[in-house]
Amino acid sequence: MTAPVPGTPWSGRSHGDLAELVRELLLAGHLIDRAGMPHVIGHLGREPMAEVAIGEWMAASPIYTKRMQALLGFEGDTVETIFKGIQLDVGAPPEFMDFRFVVDDDRHGSFQLGHCGALMDVETMGDEYVTTMCHDIEDPTFDATAIATNPRARMRPVHRPPRVPTDRVPHCEWTVVIDEANDELPVPPGALALAASGAAKVPLAVPDPSLPDDDGRVDYAGPLDVDLVMERFSSATLSAIADEVALQGQLLSRAFLVEVAERVGPADVTAIGIAQASGIAGLSTKRLATALDAPATLAGLAEVLAVHPLFLPRSYVDLDLRCFGAGDQLLVRLRPCSAVGEVDGLTWAALMAGPGGDAILRAAAVCLVRTVRIARLVSEVATWTITDHPDTEPAPQPDSVTLTEFSTGSKFEFRRRQVGEPSASTPVSAPQRRSASVSSRQNDRG
Repeated sequence: MTAPVPGTPWSGRSHGDLAELVRELLLAGHLIDRAGMPHVIGHLGREPMAEVAIGEWMAASPIYTKRMQALLGFEGDTVETIFKGIQLDVGAPPEFMDFRFVVDDDRHGSFQLGHCGALMDVETMGDEYVTTMCHDIEDPTFDATAIATNPRARMRPVHRPPRVPTDRVPHCEWTVVIDEANDELPVPPGALALAASGAAKVPLAVPDPSLPDDDGRVDYAGPLDVDLVMERFSSATLSAIADEVALQGQLLSRAFLVEVAERVGPADVTAIGIAQASGIAGLSTKRLATALDAPATLAGLAEVLAVHPLFLPRSYVDLDLRCFGAGDQLLVRLRPCSAVGEVDGLTWAALMAGPGGDAILRAAAVCLVRTVRIARLVSEVATWTITDHPDTEPAPQPDSVTLTEFSTGSKFEFRRRQVGEPSASTPVSAPQRRSASVSSRQNDRG
């Protein structure tokens, strides 16, 4: 007799838990690069790493930005539309990347980062790495995000790291201007290629019909909420947001693997991909277990895997997750689906199903239950059983997870769950709208 974990990952969850899970998925998506880029640097060096990052984000962000706009009904071509998208982007998890937005009018705005978790991760590595991230990578990728809303939009720095003085706050400030005199920037070639993938063609997420839709907003069609917290949205809407945020991570990881595959051979692509997936798998398990208060048991592991970014959204990754009998065995089965059917095999699910892929699931499991054993069964795609052997020697944490924990995001604690609560960082106070033009403000700065 088996007990299946409910097929809908979100059904039966409280409004607060759903909001927390969306935040966790946003942060997990952001930390994908923290899991992958150290291995790219090890194989190729700093400058090729930057090229991978640029190609990856320029491919994924225009696609998922348009999807979130469609899901929440805020499609448009204004600065406000751009800012709403950033608030729901894995590139900008709330508080960890503490964006503070100012909209002057439909064509002008600005933002500051009172706290930049990405900077905190890289600043200790020296100015070369800071410049690579804050200049070389941000310039093209910020514009790629903006042009998903308006191809004449441009994001330009007022100031940015390396910080002078070294404790400067806010960490950076940027203007956003839409000028009809600007040339229309083209859709990046990587985004055009990624748009043909199964991930990009997944139907837009649908709110879980079993969840309430009257305990918050069902869309984001109203004005920009500069103090947005996920609790503002209804439970049903949060379920759809969670699926779309998870798909952002799938698109980003796929774009990462495609970029890596253009620079190294198949064996190295697989090695880097498994290391990246293992790093984010283990770290996500640890954070989700804390968020869900899941016990270090197979039942707790099943609860975590049900909402793990490796296996979301279900419209892309068809997961069968079952607890056997009294909960002493867990079955994890990947069924035929788009995630394992991408023709080049460059997805987390395909890597997991392939040679060496057990390491990914093992990382996800041992980071909660250190005494598990994983056995692969013969099946159409990939099936594993997970059993706990508490009397055996606990397995060490995989090195790929420890490497990912270099990021301050690994221990980051969200604090804002209602408007007015303090942020985990120090926000830069700013009104939602000001009458002064961007050009006059820039002149005032000298």
